[in-house]
Formats: sequence, structure tokens, C-alpha cells
Amino acid sequence: MSDDSENISDGTASAEPDRTSEDVQTALFDDRDLRPLPEDVGYRGQVACKAADITYRQLDYWARTGLVEPSIRSATGSGSQRLYAFQDILRLRIVKRLLATGVSLANVRAAIEHLDLRGDSDLSQITLMSDGASIYECRNEDEVIDLVRGGQGVFGIAVGKVWSEVEGSLSALPGEASDGTEVRPEGMVDELAERRNRRTG
Repeated sequence: MSDDSENISDGTASAEPDRTSEDVQTALFDDRDLRPLPEDVGYRGQVACKAADITYRQLDYWARTGLVEPSIRSATGSGSQRLYAFQDILRLRIVKRLLATGVSLANVRAAIEHLDLRGDSDLSQITLMSDGASIYECRNEDEVIDLVRGGQGVFGIAVGKVWSEVEGSLSALPGEASDGTEVRPEGMVDELAERRNRRTG
């Protein structure tokens, strides 16, 4: 295995899934420039669920256990709304992918903590590989090949690709500015306003 690949497991073992190298995703590295994060826009819980393709129960549990917490606004009592940043939703979607492959929750937590330490500047160049027991960070295709040949990395998540998927999902969903006003993507139809116009027109 290449010395550059980094094992980010916390050492918690889990049953190794019965997979082959054919399960490895293709096009793991995306060297295009990703758009900057929309720092001034947040997304409510239901929108975050849609963009990350998770249930509200998962969102709530992961927030309460500190796995992925909303970085813009936490729930502070009855009636308050969590507000998630783009990078929070990116992590939510990665968590879902990792859990779906049988990776233990402890190892998923270690992977998310590792991404938090890396920041958002070079995530497009990171691919997370897992054999179900450990998670590895790979920064080039040679490292991925070494892991697969060694029987270690059998599932890959290209963070840059997930970033693009989240961008696409949020392009059709409303956000919220820091002052509480709703932010609608260009061309998004306000169905409630349209119904009002039809009634009064």
C-alpha cells in the first residue's frame, strides 16, 4: 500500500463486508474547481434532509449525538429551527454513504472528524476508501489502486462528486439568509404565491 494513503480509523473493528474490487466506484477524483461555499445562506432541517437524502429522524439523531451538528444555528428550544450550512449537508450525505456500506458508526465519526480537520479547501481531491473495518483517505488514483490490490479498500466515496450532488440538490431548494429572510434559487417557483395570484387574478 502506498505510504501516502492515511488510515483514519479509530480502531473500532466491525464485520468485514463480502465485497470485491468491482464495487469500487469509478471516477473517484475530480480535479475541476468546485464553486465556493455559500457562506451567507443556511438550510432548515427539512431542506437539509432532502439535499442529503436522509430522514428527519437521522438528521435529529446525528445532531443530538454530535455526529453532524448545524454550524449556523442549533435548535434552542421548542419551535426553534436548526440551520445547516452547505458543508454540514455535504457531511450528512457522506455519513449516509458510509453507513450504507456497513462501516461502523465509530469509524464514520472518525472520518467526519478527519474531514473537519482538513477544512473545505481541498476536499475535491479526497476519496474515502473503506473495507468496512477501517476508513482510508486517498489523494491520488495510485493510492486507490494499492488499497484495492491489497484487499483493503473496497468501497470509495469521492468527496468532490458528493459536493457536486449536494450543489445540484440545493439548486432547487430554498435557503435562509443570516437575517432570517428566505433565499430562493434563481428560477425557483413560489407555489404559495402562485396560488394566491391565481385566486386574485
